[in-house]
Amino acid sequence: MTDAQQFASDNYAGICPEAWAAMEAANRGSAPAYGDDEWTTQASDAFRALFETPCEVFFAFNGTAANSLALASLCQSYHSVICASSAHVETDECGAPEFFSNGSKLLIVPTPDGKLTPDAVRALAVSRTDIHFPKPRVVTITQPTETGQVYTVEEVRALSAMCRELGLKLHMDGARFAHACAALGCAPADITWKAGVDVLCFGGTKNGMAVGEAVLFFDPALAQDFDYRCKQAGQLASKMRFLSAPWVGLLGSGAWLANARHANDCAARLAAAVAGLPEIELMFPVEANGVFLRAPEPVLEALRAKGWRFYTFIGGGARFMFAWDADPVRVDALADDIRAACAG
Repeated sequence: MTDAQQFASDNYAGICPEAWAAMEAANRGSAPAYGDDEWTTQASDAFRALFETPCEVFFAFNGTAANSLALASLCQSYHSVICASSAHVETDECGAPEFFSNGSKLLIVPTPDGKLTPDAVRALAVSRTDIHFPKPRVVTITQPTETGQVYTVEEVRALSAMCRELGLKLHMDGARFAHACAALGCAPADITWKAGVDVLCFGGTKNGMAVGEAVLFFDPALAQDFDYRCKQAGQLASKMRFLSAPWVGLLGSGAWLANARHANDCAARLAAAVAGLPEIELMFPVEANGVFLRAPEPVLEALRAKGWRFYTFIGGGARFMFAWDADPVRVDALADDIRAACAG
């Protein structure tokens, strides 16, 4: 029996119909292995059409591998990667970026909202230029951030301009990239290569797929031998069509954006429902599909007693994440229980 829907993580969601249908279609009969199939070709071409550029496309099982291998491809072991202190590559990748790059160091910038700024990047990049310090090579930004903030087109452009001035590459961790596009109402190209992003990791797992992330190199030269890197890291799927086919379903149908819009709308629905409640505070503006609430411990305990699951790993506040299948009725039930907990 399926439990009542929870919003602790958008990883709780199942597979959306469009991705499921594409996987089912790919399962009819046999197909060449290791990416030499028509589904992988179609998915790659769909990405090139969506981003309006002949980018190089690779498929990985998960975001840890996608981010870590992408950063490793941009760095030597004596290089460093600048990121926000709350960036996923710093807090939740178990050292994978350092491992796959053979030791490239992550240099963290403390930020109140998880966003990097050009000035912060400059300050860290030029703080040490001697040979005893790992040479800055890449800036990585999470879009949206771990706190649900969305980098605007102008903010990405400003960061890119700083990267170019300092001779750095710009990588975007887009585990929820679709949600950022939905929030900004812009074309994917506008906040990636047109704004100066060199490499994007586009997340599918949190937007309706079972597994799978796409790594897009907007500069083909940077993708040299990346297929070998994927193979070495155990990311070359023998039955690649089952990683790539869901993308055909998502991108071809437009579900990648519709799913994200729905998730964002459900986050906004909860935020509006609890606005003004005593002792409840939004820790960050709700811009994508996440809501972070600061509340007294008795309120949080009351929610747990009602059966609600949530994480409190960022500043002690309760995090609620909404997926493509979030039920507005269930969102309203959560809001009702928050109100009851505050009144109790």
